[in-house]
Order: sequence, then structure tokens, then C-alpha cells
Amino acid sequence: MHTPVSFQGQVGLITGAAGGLGLAYARLLAGRGATVAMHDVGADTDGRGLDATRITRAAEQLQAQGRTVSSHCLPINTRAQCHALVDDVLQQHGRLDFLIHNAGWVAYQPVQDVDEAQLEHTLLIAAKAPLWLAQAAWPSMRANGGGRIVVTTSDRALYPQHVQQGLISYAMAKMAAVGLVNVLAAEGGADNIVVNAISPVAKTRMWGQQGEPDELHPDAVATGVAWLVSTRCTEGGWILRASNGQFHATRAGEAAGVDYPRDLKAVAVDTVEGFNAAWSRIALANIESRSTHSG
Repeated sequence: MHTPVSFQGQVGLITGAAGGLGLAYARLLAGRGATVAMHDVGADTDGRGLDATRITRAAEQLQAQGRTVSSHCLPINTRAQCHALVDDVLQQHGRLDFLIHNAGWVAYQPVQDVDEAQLEHTLLIAAKAPLWLAQAAWPSMRANGGGRIVVTTSDRALYPQHVQQGLISYAMAKMAAVGLVNVLAAEGGADNIVVNAISPVAKTRMWGQQGEPDELHPDAVATGVAWLVSTRCTEGGWILRASNGQFHATRAGEAAGVDYPRDLKAVAVDTVEGFNAAWSRIALANIESRSTHSG
């Protein structure tokens, strides 16, 4: 019999919580005892604008169900704004045990149309904001003996098989998020600050979904995210892929015996021609094995 995972007495901040995945996370975690600070700027589908009513309505919905949540609509476009949001949560609730950066935005532009404004906006949401939020939360988490942070990435960036044309800015930003997670996980280890990434697939507003989807439900992702921000999760640096209630954790791992960077235990060549002849041994297609066992 499984021991229940409780978040009683814990406080968490979730960005992008007015709908979709963020709302599913908030509903599950608050239902298990957490006090959840729900954040959303209420941007439109183009990633612009402010509408505080979206997060207010979402919080009221959960409050009506007996869950302890608060709503926050401060912009997170700059380091100062991200710090202000975390400070607001700390002032209101006194602590911060977990942070889930779910806020996101996607726009399609082929390579010849990518412009600086769109690229910067995408990088800001996916990579800069979680850095500044983590930076602001770090001292409180360290003082309280630890914390949990989850940053969102995407299979559209991680796997060449799943990329889509026109998602250059999005893919760049989501890969930057993985680098952020790797370093934060290393820096947080000594202070029990465990940092991981979630790569979710769900039909949400960003997908173009209105109303309840027929598949790829956000609630089917929330289970894994809740575990990542629980005290049961003690190892950082993982990317948890989640879709339709199925989960697969992955991360880049160095081969045994490597003496980085002097001996990669790899194929040695000293000419371009030799490299050409050895390419099939250098570039190995190594697909991870999967388990189909449930339960």
C-alpha cells in the first residue's frame, strides 16, 4: 500500500496557473494540502497584454472547492519583477517550498521571419523568468532546509523527431531551460534544493484547445509534477516527459570510464578523410529502451 504524499503546511508558486496545465497543477497540489500562490498575467494567445480577471477567476474556482490558494498577476518580464512576485508570495505566506514555472507562449515563424523582439520575448518567458524566480526563491528555500523547483521544457526542442518547422525561437528557449535546470540542480544539491524539468504534452489554450479536451488531459501530467515538487523527490537534473498519464524521465549521461575532456573513450581519427570513414561509428543511433509496465 502506498503512503500518501501530502503537501500539508507547504507553500508553492505556480506560474501560468489560470488554465490548462498550471491550473491542473494547482488543483492537485492544493487538494493535497498545499497553499498555492497561483500566478498568471492573463496574456492573450499572442503572449501580450494583462488581464488579472483570468487568474482571479481560476483562484476563486479552487477556493470554492475548499482549496487554499491566492491569485497574483504581477508581470515577470524582468529580474526585478520576478523578484517582486516571489517577495509578494513570501510576505503573504511566510515561506516558499516549491516553485513551478509553467507560464509559456508559442508562435510560429520560419527562419527568414524570426525577429529579435519575438526571440527575446520567448527566451524571456522560457529561460530568463525561471532563472530570476529561482534566484529570488533560493535564499528562503535554503533557510527553510530545502525546496523544489520545476522548469518547463518541450519535446519539440529535445527530439529531432518531434520538432516542428517555425518553432525556432521556442526550441531555442526550451533548450536553454534544460541548461538552466542542469546548473541549478548542481548548485542546489548541497542545500536540498532539488531542480528538475517537465516536458509535458496536453491540449491547452496554447494548443488551441477550448474547453475540456478529449485526450491529452492536463490532469494526466499533474501527477508527475506533483511528485517532482514533493519531498519524495531527492534527485535533480532530470527531464520528466509526461503525456496521457505516461511518464519517462531522461537526461544526458556520460559514458563510464570517460576522463573528460582528455579521454572521451571515443573514436580516434586524425584526418578529415579518416573522420568521413568513421562517421558511422562516431554517430551511433542509441534509442533508450522503454518499459510498458504500469502501476
